[in-house]
Order: sequence, then C-alpha cells, then structure tokens
Amino acid sequence: MTTVSCVALLCVYSLALTWCLALPRLSPGDGIGGALPVDGAPHEPSSPDVIAARKLHFDPAAPRGAGCARNAHPSPPPQGRYPVRTPPRGDPARPTPRPSTWRRARIARRRRREGGEASTRSRRSTVTVVVVVVGGGSRGGSRRLPGAIIIGVKKAGTRALLEFLRLHPDVQAPGPEPHFFDRNYNRGLDWYRSLMPPTQEGQLTMEKTPSYFITREVPKRVQAMSRDVKLLVVVRDPVTRAISDYVQASSKREGKMKRFEDMALLDHRLGIVNTSWGAVRIGVYTKHLERWFKYFPRDQFHFVSGEQLIEDPAQVMKEVQAFLGLKPFVTDKHFYLNATRGFPCLIKSPENHSKPHCLGKTKGRRHPDVDPRVIERLRDFYRPFNAKLYQMVGRDFGWS
Repeated sequence: MTTVSCVALLCVYSLALTWCLALPRLSPGDGIGGALPVDGAPHEPSSPDVIAARKLHFDPAAPRGAGCARNAHPSPPPQGRYPVRTPPRGDPARPTPRPSTWRRARIARRRRREGGEASTRSRRSTVTVVVVVVGGGSRGGSRRLPGAIIIGVKKAGTRALLEFLRLHPDVQAPGPEPHFFDRNYNRGLDWYRSLMPPTQEGQLTMEKTPSYFITREVPKRVQAMSRDVKLLVVVRDPVTRAISDYVQASSKREGKMKRFEDMALLDHRLGIVNTSWGAVRIGVYTKHLERWFKYFPRDQFHFVSGEQLIEDPAQVMKEVQAFLGLKPFVTDKHFYLNATRGFPCLIKSPENHSKPHCLGKTKGRRHPDVDPRVIERLRDFYRPFNAKLYQMVGRDFGWS
C-alpha cells in the first residue's frame, strides 16, 4: 500500500471517529430523530428534550463494524449557564437531570416574586383594616395647628391655666412648651404640627410658650400661620412676678445668685432700677403688647389676672371657656384649695370623687423677704406702665 493510500485511510478513520462522537446517544429502539427502526418494529420518535439530554460515546473495546456504542453510565448533566431540559416524568429508564444553577436561580426569583405579591396583598388588606378601626375609634383624628396659644407671661400662671383647660374634653395640648415661633421657627410648620396631639372635629388644639410674649419676631410669625388664632395672656403684678422669676432662677443656680435687691437696683442710694435685668424688663407689659397689637386686633386677646386665677379659678375658667367658644365644663367642682401652699389643686373627676391633683413643687413656692424700700421703688417704676396697660386692655388689675 502506498503512502498516499495510508494517509487517505487514516483521514477516513478520523472522520468516522469524529462522526461517532458527534452523534446523539441512542437507546434501544430509538433512531436518530426516529428514522432508524429496530427489528422493523415501529416506534415513537424520541423527543428533542431526551436527545439533547444524552450523549453517545465511542467504545474502543467494541468489535469493528459495531459502530458507536453507548456508554453504560450516562454522563452527568451539564452545569453552567445553559439550562437542561427535563425529560417527561414517569419513565424510570430516563433519569431526570438536576436543573442548572441558572434555572434554579430563575425558579427562586419567580417564587420570591409570587410570594412578594401575596405578601403585598396581605399587607394592603391589613393596613386597610387598621385604618378603618383607628378612624372610627375615640383616639383617632388628625394633627392640627393651634387655634389658640397662651403667649405669656412667664411666672404669671400660664402653666396653671393650661392645666385647668386640660380638664375640658374638647381641649388638646402638647405637654412641653414647643418654642416654635421663637427658637425652632426654621423647622417649619409641618414640624410644629407634628408636636400637636390628634384632635377630632369640634376639639381645640392649643399650646403654651410664655417667651412668645417678649420675643420681637413672634407676632409676625404667628400671624403668618393664622390671622384668626386666639391669644391668651396671663398677667400678674410685675413686682411679684419679678420676685417669682428670681426664686425660680435662684433655685436652678443653687443660691449662687446675688440678693434680689442687688439684682433689681443698680444704685440703692439713688434708687436706679436695673432695666437690663430680664426679670424687671418682662414686667413692662405695654412695651411687648404694643408689638402684638400691630398684627392682631384687641378682640383676639383675652387677658387673665394671675391673682384671680389663684383666688377664683372657677370664674376665670368660665370667662376663658366663653372666649374660646367652648361649652361650659370646668366649674368650681374641679378645684380644691391647698391651704398649705396657697394654690388650687385639680379634681379631674368630681362625680367619681377622685383624689385632688396638685401642680408641681415649683408652683406656690415661698418668696424671700425683700427690703420694703426696694419693693416700693419697683412699684413706683411700674406704676405708669401699669396705668397704660389698663387703658390698652380696658381692665384695671388693681396693682397698687
């Protein structure tokens, strides 16, 4: 045999081997695409899924002419990015290959998506139920901006007035002083509204911050919020108020402050009043009230006497409830005078004979003995300002 013939035979053998390896794996009775019957018996062609899931392997031990023999052990299904199609179930001779990583991830995503939709439907139904229950309950309502504000005055009885008003079922107010218009105005009205308690229709939202009365920018800011807001001002004898202010400041500084007389007067011999001291400056009510009258009419103010609030709280509350448009609810049955402290306590539920509730220890504190000459000098200083206040508000508070 010539060299050319040998080379030709090797090429033919190589082509035959390559063809055998490339053929799909056949099972007994199967042909390629169903075209090779066995023993002349008709059969159903294998599905493309089955053909794609099998491989034919060349068996070198098979006798020549036997062609390509199938390996006794099927090769494991390919893993990777391409999916493996699963043959029909119920055929034990055809093992079901494990889904590929890509297909398992796809199944997991579908299950998560289906589960997420179900979970979302469940959450929506739950939220709907909650909204219905809360909306119809006694604690529902919405947060509103105040319809009334106690704007001052510090140490005149503002806390007592607010606590008395809290007895009314149609009044809702936050606990701490918001200080929105003087310290937190840059936070915006939404922040201010979030501090207010929820109220139902017909209820009044109000708050108390005594420093509003003396802060220059506050009147204009309050008007920008509402031109119809009602304003309550508790005033007190400015001399007594200054002493009470001093007692509070001294208690915080544990007695490290000077005597009241030394704080109130710059020169005892000449009797020069220290008008730069805040405790004295606050008591010049007309100076601060003039700014408020530039932005609000007189009929939107109600002035409360701090002395009368302690002596006759029921009458004060009758007038305040009428000014705020509230039905008469708080009466003399809600008050009990604490003889030891000289300050009224609250009876929240008179019909149930509830125990009286007194305000904190800071209310009704004992005042120090102040030099009468200093007291008289301060009264002389405040007298013209008090007379002007009586004229501005149309009421004589009787401060001698």
